[in-house]
Amino acid sequence: MVPAEDRRTMLIALAGATVISFAPFLYIRSDTTPLTGAFYRMLYALPLLGLLVWTSKKEDPRNTNSRWLAFGAGILLAIDFAGYHSAIDYIGSGIATLIGNSQVIIVTLVTWWLFGERPNKFILFSLPIVMLGLLLVSGVWDKAPYGEDPVKGVIGGIVAAVFYSSFLIAYRQSNRIGAPAVNAQFDATAGATLGILFLGTIPLTSLGVEAIEHSITWPSHGWLIVLAISCQVIGWIGITYALPRLPAAHTSFAVLLQPVLTIVWGILLLDETPSFQQSMGMIMILGAIIAVTMYGSTTTEDKA
Repeated sequence: MVPAEDRRTMLIALAGATVISFAPFLYIRSDTTPLTGAFYRMLYALPLLGLLVWTSKKEDPRNTNSRWLAFGAGILLAIDFAGYHSAIDYIGSGIATLIGNSQVIIVTLVTWWLFGERPNKFILFSLPIVMLGLLLVSGVWDKAPYGEDPVKGVIGGIVAAVFYSSFLIAYRQSNRIGAPAVNAQFDATAGATLGILFLGTIPLTSLGVEAIEHSITWPSHGWLIVLAISCQVIGWIGITYALPRLPAAHTSFAVLLQPVLTIVWGILLLDETPSFQQSMGMIMILGAIIAVTMYGSTTTEDKA
């Protein structure tokens, strides 16, 4: 890929991440439960994605296995959203998003193991810093931490990070040939919709996760429609376009803009006020991810 194309792809990824950064704000405004918000943001996106696939009439060169892999990646995304939306409720949008985006470290380590994209020592050094930051934002040493239940929030955020990492890796593999982004996004969104619907049938109340509420109310579902169109369709099409055209770690670094902006929106639009210790933890996690973005690098190992 020539530098000009590389820069263009990065700009598309950054634009997509900017749009997605508003997702927690829109979800909170909907005043719905985690699974309800996650399910309907996917369901409302499907018709528009299907229409875009039909009207674009672009050839989709993926084989059946690749399409099923994208669908399976969407199921992983369903678990990510269940953990992520729960974390938002328990600990706030800024901290939850930051924890979820610590997946940049996980993606780098897993792609090293699976695809031989070896990270440098700087990336590996960032891992314990992120772990310590997670302890601080959980409020375990804090007398008055921000959030309804910070420990559960961190657990939900870690679940989101693990499954978001798994989603990104599988999703990237499903479209390595660079098929139209909207086609791949439709497959993954369909998988996520079905996955969340299935989760809604499992008794998860003991974990603090309520079943999907299927009664349509206003303006709650108005916010979810805006969330679906802006983030699930427009934002993720940008990310989907970039995924097969950049190394996995680089794509993760590009979406770093999302948690940064979400923290800003949380402070400015939602009046979120993390405690001093939690703020220090956020700074550690964000600093580690920024450092990886600036100084981390990967090299492809020869596995022959």
